[in-house]
Formats: sequence, structure tokens, C-alpha cells
Amino acid sequence: MVKYSLDMAEKNHMRLLIATDAWHPQINGVVRSLEKMALHAAENGAETCFITPQDFASFPMPTYPEIRLSLTLPRMVGKIMERMAPTHVHIATEGPIGFAARRHCRARNIPFTTSYHTRFPEYVAARAPIPEEWTYRLIRRFHGSGLGMMVSTSSLARELAGRGFQRIMPWSRGVDTHLFRPRDTRLTLGTGPVFLTVSRLAVEKNIAAFLALDLPGTKVVVGDGPARRDLEARFPDTVFLGALSGEALAQVYASADVFVFPSLTDTFGIVMLEALASGLPIAAYPVTGPSDIVGDTGCGVLDWDLRLAALAALSISRDACRTAAEGYTWEASARQFFGNIREAHAAASAAVAA
Repeated sequence: MVKYSLDMAEKNHMRLLIATDAWHPQINGVVRSLEKMALHAAENGAETCFITPQDFASFPMPTYPEIRLSLTLPRMVGKIMERMAPTHVHIATEGPIGFAARRHCRARNIPFTTSYHTRFPEYVAARAPIPEEWTYRLIRRFHGSGLGMMVSTSSLARELAGRGFQRIMPWSRGVDTHLFRPRDTRLTLGTGPVFLTVSRLAVEKNIAAFLALDLPGTKVVVGDGPARRDLEARFPDTVFLGALSGEALAQVYASADVFVFPSLTDTFGIVMLEALASGLPIAAYPVTGPSDIVGDTGCGVLDWDLRLAALAALSISRDACRTAAEGYTWEASARQFFGNIREAHAAASAAVAA
């Protein structure tokens, strides 16, 4: 059996095992963020290895078949962890893999860090009659046994601290400004102005609030998910392009006029950074995520009247949006991520030595 200890965690070179229930073929901010951390690991004195749903048999999540839930047990995860011999462990999600990894770590006194990506209490409440506080109690216990919990924005940190979460660490995100950029040639997506959103099409994303707005021009939706068929039936005048990535996605961003972000529950919203890097102003509600990214930068309009915000955003300079996005890099995000892990372990070592 591999021997884990805080002494191992103090070694200069980090071999980080990341346990995550979110992985390919899913397309979301969790997967993208973890991939970017792996790409920038070496420059931060680290290497990464993953435990993902691809390591186990799985079944489709009820009401959301695009997400697959792993059929795993702590002993199965434990064997993989012992084989990979990490010096550090990071648990990214509160799913079957995350809970199994947490249980294995706690049973063997293995220190670990976590990150808070998704508002599961709100997502669960949107699908089942389960009070949010019940789920928050479970999630608070999950993260509370780690050395630290990373969150993406200051407003989310304040909110979770108010709910009793502790040892909160900041971990912002980045954007590929080479791929996502303003372009001279624009696709013909419909009559202008073009209002765009890029999202998983699920009830918690609140896409219908955008599509129901009385706006001139054309509404365009990029993404797929369990709500797509219903949204297509309810809003036949909307252009649905399905899931896109890479160059195809970047071209759509650069061909729109305003990016509308109707979510009330996202913890960050990497798509907003991609839009800004492409020169698109943001229209959104004044909630966590948009409030942190847009704030007083002048690169978007936040209002509880989303139609008013979308129309007002049309007058914002595309250059100002691009400038705002350039403040977010994946290099800086990775430095923060790996730095958080080292600091959390150092603090735990100091506490043990005291």
C-alpha cells in the first residue's frame, strides 16, 4: 500500500491526483478548467493524473442522460489511488467518484483539497421536492473534511461563508485569447442584431428567460442538453446550432453582437470570458458570476430586466470587452490552483507540528 503523509505533500515536486465525476464527453466549465490545469501543471512544478468516469462502468443520470454516473466504490477508487501514488489529492466534484475518493482519503488519513463548481442544492431543488438546505448540509460536510475548498469568485466565497463553509480559497478562471478573438469576417447567423448564448440546455440554465425576451434581430443558441427539444418547440424563431467547440465556436462568438447570460445559478461562467475575448458585451442578471466578471468594467450591463440589459449592451465598445478578457489567463489560474494546494498542505503541516 502506498503511504500517504503530509511529509510526502511537502516534497518540491507535486504528483496531483484529481478525482472528478465531470469528464468527457461532457462539455462544461469543470472539464475545461481541469484540462487547463493539467496543461499548465509542468510549469508549476507538478504533474497530474485523473480518476474519471472513463475508469468505471456508468449509467445515464435520470432526467439528464448526457451526464453519466459512475458505478464505483471507495475500494475501487482506493486501488487506483494507490497505483497512481500521488503526493497530493484534489477532489473536484461531489458525485460518486468524489464521495468514494473522499471516503478513501478519510479512512486512511490522506489530506485532500476540494473545489466548489456547481450549485447542486439549487439544481436538485429544480428537479425534485428536496429543500436546498438539506443538500447544502451534505455538501458542507463533504467539503468541510478537506484542507481547503476552492471557489471561483469573491461573491460566491462570501455567500458560502455565510452558509457555514470554511477554509475557502480563491481560484479564478482563464480564457484562450488566441482562439477567442474579434474577427474581420462574420458568419451570417440571421438578421441583426444577433443576441447569443452558449450553454448546456438544462432547466437550471434559465435559457427560456432569454428566448422569451422581445428583442429585435435574431437569437442564437449554442449547446445541447435535455431541454433542447422543448426549447426548440417553444421558440421556433430561435437559431439552435447545437454543441460547438474550437474554431467553429469561436467564429460564432465573433459573429454576434451581444452575449446574453440568463443563468441565476452558475458559479462563474467561462463562456462570458470567451464572449468578452471575442469582443462581445455581456447582458446578464446581477448575480454571482456576472457581478464578479462584469462588475464596474463597463464591458456589460447587469439588470433584473434582462431585455433592458441586452438592448443597452449593444452600445458597448467591443474593444473594451476584449481588454476586460485579457485580464484572465489560464496561466494565472493554474498558478493560483497549484499554489492553493501547496499552501493548504503547508498550513496543515504547520498545524501538525505545533
